[in-house]
Amino acid sequence: MSSASAITLTFLGDHLLDRGVCVSSGSVIEVLGRAGVSAEAARSALTRLSARGLLRRQRHGRRMYFGLTGRSTRILRDGSVRLWQTGAVNHDWDGTWTLLAFSLPAERRRERHDLRAQLAWAGFGPVQGGLWIAPGHPELQPVLADLGAGPHIRIFHARADPTTDVAEMISHAYDLPALAARYLDFGTRWGSSVPGDPLAAKLHLVTDWLDVIRRDPRLPLPHLPRDWPAAAAQELFFRLNDRLAAPAAEIAGTLLDTMALDDAGG
Repeated sequence: MSSASAITLTFLGDHLLDRGVCVSSGSVIEVLGRAGVSAEAARSALTRLSARGLLRRQRHGRRMYFGLTGRSTRILRDGSVRLWQTGAVNHDWDGTWTLLAFSLPAERRRERHDLRAQLAWAGFGPVQGGLWIAPGHPELQPVLADLGAGPHIRIFHARADPTTDVAEMISHAYDLPALAARYLDFGTRWGSSVPGDPLAAKLHLVTDWLDVIRRDPRLPLPHLPRDWPAAAAQELFFRLNDRLAAPAAEIAGTLLDTMALDDAGG
């Protein structure tokens, strides 16, 4: 089951992003309650997200309202692009790869571990030694800035020589069975039935799908196994979202207590 924080961000992305409003804590608690999140867990999620700089507080009378910050806005816009534009299936790969080579001193073992984790999250897979690859041009500035490893990293852009078996290279650099399993599991969870509450179902659906595609490096489709399950899972997601969007919005409209976001902070 998705975490309370993840569901909260999905809710905020649906109803606050680029609208210039904030929403009362009571509204958040009521909506998340429909999705199976307890009032205590919802309050804790709001507190955690605020502490991480992802929410800003705005008091009005005795009520506390929460709005997006610049950081959460960037995260939610990125999620929106992944959901509705780039998608899960990489049909438009231009044949280029980003190659990243790094060499950190032995005493910086922790930094090496953190760098590998960040590279995997950014869509890279290890080819050999300290050489990692990713299709296209992934965003690397946040990785380099967070870890301070810039002086030990070299980045190139290249195309594979015709003698290189790209499919074999991908199969060694990435855990394809694990990637495929996430799409198959999504299909199993959502392919049989959908919960009765449209608002709760949509929150869980979008949160679940984002979790799947954010961990997918969007490898080029021509070099993946023929039965790659991403397309079928994505079609299922779009179909269910289309079914749930209107009734979910109608329910949310009766529940949400919003007000204009002030100019301070964020």
